[in-house]
Amino acid sequence: MLKSQKLLSATEKNNGSNRKLVLRRNVAEVSRWLHIYLSMISFAIVLFFSVTGLTLNHADYFAGALKTTTEKGMLHAAWVNPTDTTRIAKLEVVEYLRKTNQLKGELSEFRIDDAECSLSFKGPGYGADVFIDRTTGAYEISLMRAGAVGILNDLHKGRDSGKSWSWVIDISAILMTLVSLTGLILILYIKRKRVSGLTWAVIGLLLSILVYVLWVK
Repeated sequence: MLKSQKLLSATEKNNGSNRKLVLRRNVAEVSRWLHIYLSMISFAIVLFFSVTGLTLNHADYFAGALKTTTEKGMLHAAWVNPTDTTRIAKLEVVEYLRKTNQLKGELSEFRIDDAECSLSFKGPGYGADVFIDRTTGAYEISLMRAGAVGILNDLHKGRDSGKSWSWVIDISAILMTLVSLTGLILILYIKRKRVSGLTWAVIGLLLSILVYVLWVK
């Protein structure tokens, strides 16, 4: 009876050890699979944010010429000069300007004063400020274009890039977080590299903190 209990106990321990071993292998395999394919999916994203990180950090060196131009025109005075400011034809004004002057970006402001209406269109590396005389319907547009580098820098920061690009930034952040975490999990399963890998990770963290404490804070 005692011997059978010992055999049963040993069998249970072996089964428990086997289950742990299987679990460890499964975790390692899933982490490896996620790390590889998430890395490939986010390759272009990581490259984009890495390159634009450099162009942002050295904006004076990489920034291209900022081009500013002025355009003038006339629109229907009836759209902007009713005595009741709540009856200003905002939709017609915006669509006319987009069609006639090829304005881009999102409408960020539509301000109505006694004498004029002012509109602002904003996009990555792009800005257009419109001033409309409410008496005559005459308008003047000040256009700003920052060039390719300016567009990329604004996309990196998510400035004036809209909700769709905001989703891209959020998804990119999640992907890079998962790549980092799965890489950390994988190093824990490599006995020969575990200590050195974690040591270098800690060194990198401490160096970042040291730079902040000594030269930034």
